[in-house]
Amino acid sequence: MPFMEDRITEMLVDQEDEITLHHPEVILVVGVNGVGKTTTIAKLANYYTKEGKKVIIAAGDTFRAAAADQLSIWADRVGVPIVKHKEGADPAAVVYDAMEAAKARNADMVIVDTAGRLHTKVNLMEELKKMGRVANNHVEGAPHQTLLVLDGTTGQNAVSQAKLFGQAVPVNGIVVTKLDGTAKGGVVISIKEELGVPVRWIGVGEGMDDLRPFNAKEFANALFNKGMIQGDK
Repeated sequence: MPFMEDRITEMLVDQEDEITLHHPEVILVVGVNGVGKTTTIAKLANYYTKEGKKVIIAAGDTFRAAAADQLSIWADRVGVPIVKHKEGADPAAVVYDAMEAAKARNADMVIVDTAGRLHTKVNLMEELKKMGRVANNHVEGAPHQTLLVLDGTTGQNAVSQAKLFGQAVPVNGIVVTKLDGTAKGGVVISIKEELGVPVRWIGVGEGMDDLRPFNAKEFANALFNKGMIQGDK
């Protein structure tokens, strides 16, 4: 169906605007627990490290037990430094220390994990605003990217989550994980239609290299012609 493929490409292609990176670029990663937020952060760090960037991870989820320890394992695996505090600490203090570390090490990028809870939306919003203010005090315009991680297998629930997070924080990019089958691909189109927020990355498998920059033409082609969005085997 070349017509449909072309229409979907046109609909999604404006999502591929080039992002001008700041120094350091501060990326806030948000999303509920269980969507693959921690592994997404590790894969982002891996991607940018391979691009020659010096990356620091900030373990800003001080709410969930063992969140920082889990992220530390991934950081070690990727080979990037991590800044973390004890459980229950102020996430903004983690961001402050990460920004100081970035300055001391001349890092190119700070990727910040955040608490994955929505039931306390007001608290989460205030927490994220404070983290943003601290980052902005170090680098103008930070956080430069606020990426919302969504699980592609949850369909319309993912769109509902995106709407809720969009009310709480200024999300300017989406990461859709677990997109390894056609049936799940429709969520990308729904997000674009209902939210107008660009999909920046898609996760197509378990491997470290299976988080990829979103490409509208490749996505539409995979959706209609291959029946699968292939990850590395």
